[in-house]
Amino acid sequence: MNRLFTEDNRAPLAFGIMAALLLGVGFGQSWSLSLAILNLCLISAIMSLGVNIQWGYAGLLNLGVMGFTSLGGLAAVLVSQAPILEAWAVGGQGMLTSFVLVVITIVLAILVYRSVAPGRPRRIAMTLLFIGAYFVINSFYAPAVKAIEGVNPASEGFLGGMGLPIIFSWLLGGILAAGVAWVIGKITLGLRSDYLAIATLGISEIIIAVLKNEDWLARGVKNVVGIDPAPVPEPIVLQNSPWFIDLVSSLFSGRLDQMGDVAAQKALNDLVIQSSSIFVKLCFTSLFLVVLIAILWLSIRALNSPWGRMMRAIRDNEEAANAMGKNVVKQHLQVFILGSAVVGIAGAMLVTLDGQFTPTSYQPLRFTFLVWLMVIVGGSGNNLGAVFGGFFIWFMWIEAEPASIAFMDLVTSSMDAENGLREHLLKSAPHLRLAIMGLVLLLTMRFMPKGIIPERTRLHSI
Repeated sequence: MNRLFTEDNRAPLAFGIMAALLLGVGFGQSWSLSLAILNLCLISAIMSLGVNIQWGYAGLLNLGVMGFTSLGGLAAVLVSQAPILEAWAVGGQGMLTSFVLVVITIVLAILVYRSVAPGRPRRIAMTLLFIGAYFVINSFYAPAVKAIEGVNPASEGFLGGMGLPIIFSWLLGGILAAGVAWVIGKITLGLRSDYLAIATLGISEIIIAVLKNEDWLARGVKNVVGIDPAPVPEPIVLQNSPWFIDLVSSLFSGRLDQMGDVAAQKALNDLVIQSSSIFVKLCFTSLFLVVLIAILWLSIRALNSPWGRMMRAIRDNEEAANAMGKNVVKQHLQVFILGSAVVGIAGAMLVTLDGQFTPTSYQPLRFTFLVWLMVIVGGSGNNLGAVFGGFFIWFMWIEAEPASIAFMDLVTSSMDAENGLREHLLKSAPHLRLAIMGLVLLLTMRFMPKGIIPERTRLHSI
């Protein structure tokens, strides 16, 4: 048994078990469900890689994961949605003026901070600057927001986007998340790890609150639905394409030939509908897999480079790195930006897959815990471990609910169908998924404290 779980076979064995679980869902439930779980696992693995870059490489405790994920989702809206020309006509000028004034305020704040002597004079000057800027900017911003949100609010009420293919949002999502991470990092990376965690969680809540309440930006809690065009064929288009119908007919010819003409045609129509859904999911799988492999390859190269060895040395002994002249805050800022960019890419991919942007779905306290669980259970500091954690934890999160219901149904099968206790247990069964996730964490920490695929220890050199 010990030979089976050596360092060298852990990764192949873990991914082999994961493949068997996904195949089991395909054979036992449906292939469409199996592929849907696989696509979300791929996105989760990318998100887990981003957090692993921050925590596994540098020991940065970032609890603002959902904030950067939501920025990636916002990028999908800003790229894919067509511009709302009427909204731009009534409020675009006011928004652009407000943006220019914000930039001018930032520049003036920097100049005042550098030119005014520290102490009371600087505080007074900065306070007066910000108060004055607030009233000036709001005089343009408030009327513009009111005008934009008043344009057909049932289906529009926002500025729209650039009308480009949504796949470009994957890059923009990473850039947008990286830009915000630079600002946050400049403010927070000097904090101790526990304060950094609290600060990033608070900033994440602020970002999500802005997305929920600023309807002019992405409709807020009204949501942006039907995001088009997807980077893969639409199912309805496939269902009416002769080449696809012929492909399905040839694949299932043995079954169809045994039926009469009417029954065969009906069965073919059903098979075309089912196959179109599977084909679309396979296309998403291919795209997501390419992105995951590219990020994984770059992450492994970075980890094994002199930069990666330096980051691990800083993580393991920050005081020694400081003593040897390394700029720890600068290096932390780099890795914070890189990890956040990867999370932003995953956020844009998630909205691409869902086809809608719903700010209320970004729940920091729930899903940040899940992403961190992926890194910890998979093996922090090991990129393959982070990828496996993304697959395994998301699979468990999805399948825990039906498994809990099936288990409770089996346990209470001897009770009468109208029994109140049985009804209560069956209704409460879905909530067992939280207990199951906690149990997974406890068992991993007890028997594999460094994760299922742990980081390989080696001598680090700065």
